[in-house]
Amino acid sequence: MYYDFYGFLEPPFNITPDPRFLFFSAQHREAFNHLLFGLRERKGFIQITGEIGAGKTTLCRALLKQLDDAAYRTALVLNPKMNNTQLLRTILRELGLPADGADRVTLLERLNRFLLAEFEAGRDVVLIVDDAQALTLGALEQIRLLSNLETDQRKLLQIVLIGQPELRAKLARLEQLRQRITVRYHLRPLKLDETAYYIQHRLNVAGSPRPPLFSRWAVRTVQSYSRGVPRLINAVCDKALLCGYVYQTHELGVRHVRRAIRELEGEVA
Repeated sequence: MYYDFYGFLEPPFNITPDPRFLFFSAQHREAFNHLLFGLRERKGFIQITGEIGAGKTTLCRALLKQLDDAAYRTALVLNPKMNNTQLLRTILRELGLPADGADRVTLLERLNRFLLAEFEAGRDVVLIVDDAQALTLGALEQIRLLSNLETDQRKLLQIVLIGQPELRAKLARLEQLRQRITVRYHLRPLKLDETAYYIQHRLNVAGSPRPPLFSRWAVRTVQSYSRGVPRLINAVCDKALLCGYVYQTHELGVRHVRRAIRELEGEVA
């Protein structure tokens, strides 16, 4: 449909967390640098929070692409709503270890042996938990205990917790864990000028030789509706491009964005 009309090689406003489309606003760059600093300096615990759709998962995927496979082994937990043993098994599977038919103590011993072997080989092991606000208090306590795995020189496991603002409230109830988190960052929505750059960035990455142009007031309307949340920006811009295709125009104005918003809100059949 509109992809061919505008000459895109791929959808510019897909909501999947593709790191190639990551727009480094000042705060996204700062959050990314916090992640790299925490891992390279082996700070042990890192916490990144932000509202729904703020770009946390995309940032996480960009981090995974940045880490050298020769220096890091990573485990990514995407659905952490599970009990302690299930969480342990998921972590082991992500690290390529057998996780079936063993009790919790055996699983911990298996993980500890692996961490020590990676330490001897000069590699860091990183556990990343996305949507960490879904962790139960018991699972968070389990993660705290995993951080106890260490040598005299350093922690054997680096842990990154990525979640919505509720994660901060949950961690506040676990003082022992909260005190161990030394690197924190909270992602806030994009400002108006950042939203304009964000839209143009995604249009450029999508590969059109002549990308459509969102007018200044169209961008303001997008910002007003989305409140600077990247996922909502994607949703309304995708609909606006479809509207532009229907009208056969490369110049997208307020009326196209408003129609897109009405459709997103279910006001137009």
